[in-house]
Amino acid sequence: MLARNRFLLLVVVGGAALAILSLSLQFLNLIPTTPIVEERPFHAADGGIGVAVGKSRKRVFPQPHTQEPNPIFEAYGYCNIPNRTEQAWEGHSPADYKLLSVHVMIRHGDRYPLYSIPRTKRPAIDCTLSTSRKPSHPLLDPFIHHIGLGGRGHWESPLGSVPRLPSHSACEMGELTQTGVVQHLRNGQLLHHAYKQHSLFPSDWAPRQIWVETTGKSRTLQSGLAFLYGFLPDFDWTKLTVRHQWSTLFCSSACDCPARNRYLEEEQRRQYQLRAADTELERTYMDMARTLGLPTRQLRAANPIDSLLCHLCHGLSFPCVPIGDSGAGGCLTMEQFAVIRRQQLDDEVHRRRAGLYHKYAILAMYPYLNRTAAKMERIAKSIEAGREPRSGGEEVFTLSSAHDVTVAPLLSALGLEEARFPRFAARIVFELWKSPSMIQGQVKKRGGKGEKSKAKYGETFIRVLYNGEDVTFHTTFCRPHDRHVSQPLCPLKNFLSFVRRDMFSVVNATSYKEACYRRPG
Repeated sequence: MLARNRFLLLVVVGGAALAILSLSLQFLNLIPTTPIVEERPFHAADGGIGVAVGKSRKRVFPQPHTQEPNPIFEAYGYCNIPNRTEQAWEGHSPADYKLLSVHVMIRHGDRYPLYSIPRTKRPAIDCTLSTSRKPSHPLLDPFIHHIGLGGRGHWESPLGSVPRLPSHSACEMGELTQTGVVQHLRNGQLLHHAYKQHSLFPSDWAPRQIWVETTGKSRTLQSGLAFLYGFLPDFDWTKLTVRHQWSTLFCSSACDCPARNRYLEEEQRRQYQLRAADTELERTYMDMARTLGLPTRQLRAANPIDSLLCHLCHGLSFPCVPIGDSGAGGCLTMEQFAVIRRQQLDDEVHRRRAGLYHKYAILAMYPYLNRTAAKMERIAKSIEAGREPRSGGEEVFTLSSAHDVTVAPLLSALGLEEARFPRFAARIVFELWKSPSMIQGQVKKRGGKGEKSKAKYGETFIRVLYNGEDVTFHTTFCRPHDRHVSQPLCPLKNFLSFVRRDMFSVVNATSYKEACYRRPG
């Protein structure tokens, strides 16, 4: 009983710390640094500022800047407004390679702010779904109808009581918007087209072949359902089980890790110290507080950047208050927004140099990565033994619907430190491929018995993609791999070694247990 109470206490403390980090990451640093496509600002007909999209594709990693980045226009990449054609490189491989499984982690789509700015009107956004309101999608109407049949599905507690569609004409705090639904309908449809030629699973797929999991927030559940409908239109509800992840780290039963929480606390102190030393940021908060007639401390606690980002993403004017006898009044400005955004970008650079967040991320995302590695390894072993996975025997498609505080540490744990912070509806995709046996002939001549088996049946490889871009050879486990001399893909064994052993070298350990429980110093 005592041990159980201790575990519950650790869960509560860890959950509170993660909630604090969520706010720190989302509002105080790690906002994206470059758009995925070329975007040029222009003045719209209504007097606002729009973004024109050029043809050139830019990678998900920041390009070297010859001048300071523009924090305002870079924020548009975070909004991920679904108004452009997007190239998805999922499903691309050398000829004759066979796709064995796909594992997807998504961030929820566009949502209403989690906080309101005191003394201002909340953003006027309608969270009901309507095909007559933009942005829309051809699948929106059939999606609404299909979700209405969700009672036929299987829902792990407490998901059965969570709303399956956003439904308030005046959005509630944190509620998924129609923009968020459309973002994931598009995401799912992109992957549907990317994988349909690979026959990932048959039309009569078995229930255990698809694994869907989400946190208990309505925005993640609804985002996951929109993605799944775009990916598998009119799926059979009776075959689907939607599983609940109580932790935003998707760590299941392996969430207890004291060292992870220590790194989290150190990272939070670093963030606070950097912000406290930023005099321009402090003056900006004082000016904003004076305009609103609030104490500066109260304005900071209201996290105004969350609401301001919502105004920006939805093309709304920044909030104003009437001028009163005390002299307070006026509107918050784009210049003030730019200062906060600039500090966020500075903090992102400092975060990478400090390395504390990376250590936290390694321990935070090991359980998820280990589960993914185990699923891939089971399928790979079946292939190496010379048999196809038994029908319905393995999960060939996994969808995890999560938050920024899930996707951001996953990127860092993979070594993708330079990747853009997860925008609304960001996605990370892991693909498992098998090479054709014919191109393994050279292995037969010099390999042993085990290698002959691989030569006969082909080897297995992994690809990692972020928002449609192939980032495999930017990951820690594949960066040293010479893809030109050997295979054009990354061997699965690299990923397995990384997850089981190599990733812990950052924290001077050889296992998750050692890294989590070793005493400091």
